Amino acid sequence: MSQEKTAHAYRNNRVGPVLRASPITAGVIEAAEEDNPGKTIRVDDKLAYVRIDTEGELILRRETLERTLGRPFKMSELEVNLGSFAGRIETADDYVRFYYEKTL
Repeated sequence: MSQEKTAHAYRNNRVGPVLRASPITAGVIEAAEEDNPGKTIRVDDKLAYVRIDTEGELILRRETLERTLGRPFKMSELEVNLGSFAGRIETADDYVRFYYEKTL
């Protein structure tokens, strides 16, 4: 990364989960793309973990995760596989939302 890029790396509004590599990872990626239409979802696979992010806000819905995984899903299962995240997080029984209140 160039010095200029490094100096401005903190100036972004990208949000989303960082998941440990697990059986749910592919389903979460598919759900992120489906639940956030019109947004470019970036996936950075580092083998041991996968960073999934987009600009400003990323939502994952339980209903979509159940469809992409092909089985019932509790949002607490996502939290167990969540190594980290970017932005702020709002959790509920039916969805999780990664977001920034203000943008740069």
